[in-house]
Amino acid sequence: MLVHICCSVDCDYFLFRLKQDYPNDEIIGLFYDPNIHPYSEFLLRYKDTQKICKKYNIKLLCGEYDFENWLKGTSGLEFEPEKGKRCAYCFDFRFASTANLAKNLGQNLITTTLLMSPKKEFSQLISSMDKICQINKLKFIAPDYRKFGGTNEQMKMARKDNLYHQNYCGCMFGLNLDNRAKMLYELQEPISKQIQFNSPKYRLNLYKKVYKFEKKGIKFNLEKYQILNYRLKRAFVRMDGKICDSYFLFYSLLKRKKSNFVLQNLKPKEQIYRHKKDEIVFIDLAKFNELTNSNYKSVREIYFNALKLKKELNLRQKINPNFYDLGVIVVLDEIKPAKFEVFCDAQIYSDTIQKISQNI
Repeated sequence: MLVHICCSVDCDYFLFRLKQDYPNDEIIGLFYDPNIHPYSEFLLRYKDTQKICKKYNIKLLCGEYDFENWLKGTSGLEFEPEKGKRCAYCFDFRFASTANLAKNLGQNLITTTLLMSPKKEFSQLISSMDKICQINKLKFIAPDYRKFGGTNEQMKMARKDNLYHQNYCGCMFGLNLDNRAKMLYELQEPISKQIQFNSPKYRLNLYKKVYKFEKKGIKFNLEKYQILNYRLKRAFVRMDGKICDSYFLFYSLLKRKKSNFVLQNLKPKEQIYRHKKDEIVFIDLAKFNELTNSNYKSVREIYFNALKLKKELNLRQKINPNFYDLGVIVVLDEIKPAKFEVFCDAQIYSDTIQKISQNI
C-alpha cells in the first residue's frame, strides 16, 4: 500500500490506525506536496513527517517539489473557495503522481492522510481517488479515522510527539482567501537572509533543534510566547530627490509612512543624527560597523547579508535605550546635509511564537 502523506500531524494517528487495521500489508509513505509554499515550509513538513515514519518503521519517499507545474494548473482557479475546484485540481494532481509511483513500485492500493484533515472535504477526496484509480487500474481505501474521537486522539498524539502544527494547508491561494494577513506577512522572506520571528526559516531552525534534542535524549518543552511581530513591506530614503542606499532596522515604524525634512545644521563627521519630530534616526555605516563589530563595505552589502536579528535588536537598544521603541532607524553610507524624504510602510502585529525551554 502506498500512502500519500500531506503532513506529520495528519499522518501520526492515521498511520497508527492503518498499521492496526492492515497488519500484513507493506506500507510505504510518499510525501508529495508541490502545492506547499515556500520551499522552506515544504522542507519543515517533510522533516517532521520523516520523524513519524521512523517512529512506525515505515519507508518514506519524497516526491519532486514540482511547484511550477502545480502552479500552472491553478490558472483561473486562484479565487475559488476552499473545498472548491482548486482543491479538486490539487487532489487530482497529487494523486495522479501517487498512482504512477504505486504502479512503478508494484503496489496496487493507495490512500492519503488528507482523509484525516478536518479542513478537507471527505467526499471530494474519495471522488478524486476513485477517478485516478479507475484510470490507473488501482484500488484505494478511504478509512474515516476522524470518527469516534479520532480527531481528538490525533491532536493528543501531535502534542505528545512535539509535531509542527502548521497554520495553513500550504497553498498560497488558500491563505489569501482565508484573509489571514498575519500569515501572509510571515511567509515573506527578506533578501537579507535574516531569519525573522515566525518565518518559515525560523520554524525550520526551531524544529531542527527539536529533532536534535530528541535524538540526544535532552529534555525540553516547546513553549508558546506572545510577541509583537514586525514585517517591513516597503521603505526608501531620498536625498535631494534621489533614492539612496538605506537599511531600515527591525521594528522601524513611521506613523504616517512618510516624512519630509531638510537636514542643514549637521555637525562635522556626525555619525548619528536624530530627527526628533518623526522619531527618525540616521546612523552612518562606519558607526554601524563600530557598534556591531562588523566590516560592511557599503549599505548595499547589508541588503543581501544582514546581521542576525538578535544582534540587530541589540543595536536598536544601544541607539534608542527605550525598550518599547519603534522609531525608524536607518543605516546610510554617509549622513549629508540634504532635503530628505523617508518612506516606511511596515506592519506591527501581535503574534504567537514557539521557543524551546529547558527549565523542566
